[in-house]
Order: sequence, then C-alpha cells, then structure tokens
Amino acid sequence: MTPMELRRQGLAALRKELGYVGMVRFLQQFDAGSGDYTKERHQWQDGLSVADIMAQIKERRNQA
Repeated sequence: MTPMELRRQGLAALRKELGYVGMVRFLQQFDAGSGDYTKERHQWQDGLSVADIMAQIKERRNQA
C-alpha cells in the first residue's frame, strides 16, 4: 500500500466512524502549529515574578 493509499483509507475510516465533523476535530488535535513558543513565552513572561503569576491565576479563578 502506498502512502497515498494509506492516507485515503485512513481518512475514509475516520469519516465512517466519526463523521465529517468528528474526523476534522480529531485531525485538528495533531496540528503542529507555528511559531516559536519558547521565544514568545519569554516575551510575555520575562518581566513577571512568581507572585505576579500567582496573582493572575487567582484573578482568573475569581472571574470564573
């Protein structure tokens, strides 16, 4: 079986068992995304202390 055939049969099996919406939702779980998470995390976290982060967590919990 070629890689293309395997892909085609795999998608057909997912579609049969999960339906189109379920198949798409399942496949979206494996999206690698884009960008550099580590670099981006440093841009918004480097100026924060542990106390700052804890305060933000408590604030969000209180909003829920």
